[in-house]
Amino acid sequence: MSEGLVRTAGADVVEPSIAGVSWAAVLAGAAASLALTLVLLSFGVGMGFAVVSPWGHSGVSATTFKIGTGLYFIVMAMLSSAIGGYLAGRLRTKWVGVHSTEVQFRDTAHGFLAWAVASVLGALLLASPASSLLGGALGGATQAAANSGPMAGYVDTLLRPNDLSAQGQQSDPRPEMIRLLTADFRVGNDVTPTDKAYVAKVVAARTGLSQADAEKRVNDVVTQAKTDLDNARKAAMQTAIWLTLSLFIGAFSAALAAMEGGGLRDLTWGKNAFRSPTQPSAARN
Repeated sequence: MSEGLVRTAGADVVEPSIAGVSWAAVLAGAAASLALTLVLLSFGVGMGFAVVSPWGHSGVSATTFKIGTGLYFIVMAMLSSAIGGYLAGRLRTKWVGVHSTEVQFRDTAHGFLAWAVASVLGALLLASPASSLLGGALGGATQAAANSGPMAGYVDTLLRPNDLSAQGQQSDPRPEMIRLLTADFRVGNDVTPTDKAYVAKVVAARTGLSQADAEKRVNDVVTQAKTDLDNARKAAMQTAIWLTLSLFIGAFSAALAAMEGGGLRDLTWGKNAFRSPTQPSAARN
């Protein structure tokens, strides 16, 4: 007869009446995991400000900072998820008459559920203030779109005059240039030949440069803009990969820690990890 199963002649397996999921333990583990994540996140932000610098040739390099941030995401996920999963496994209700393998499955499920609840709540808590900030910024961005935006710095570089007398013109072409470049980069990855020729004419008229020099400046600035946009895309991609990896590791850590917590709860962890808690060791051969 299998250990941990109660059978009688012609009878089915007797299942305990206690529910398989202790939601109170899951929520407690999720709350602890979320709180620890916020603490570690705040600490990480402080450490980030301590190691970076706005001045050139100072602080850590961009590559080191990105790798360090990714590794910190993983460590943060491991610590917070492991503690949350351990609490979920240690605080759950004891199942009497359940086979040891089923108990281990339920413990890992408790850890995974605690990780899942903490992840969803964390995403909601971070998304709410981000949405508020975005909504408040949209109103001001609508009014200031003519003077600021992702392309404003590039346009300023384009229209930097060699001759100060060129600044005496009344019309300001910056809003038009911002809209033109933004539209071109949104549709494709380059400025269309027609728009590029028009921009070069505007730059020549605004700055006093010759047509050839204006075209060279336009090409240089467009190339720099494309490089910066591509670097931003790569940074976002790497951050997403690090975050995804940290989530997977966090789920595994929570499940493993919950199994340990449940085993300690039933006094079956360690050398007795695969021994049924319902059958005394003295009754074995």
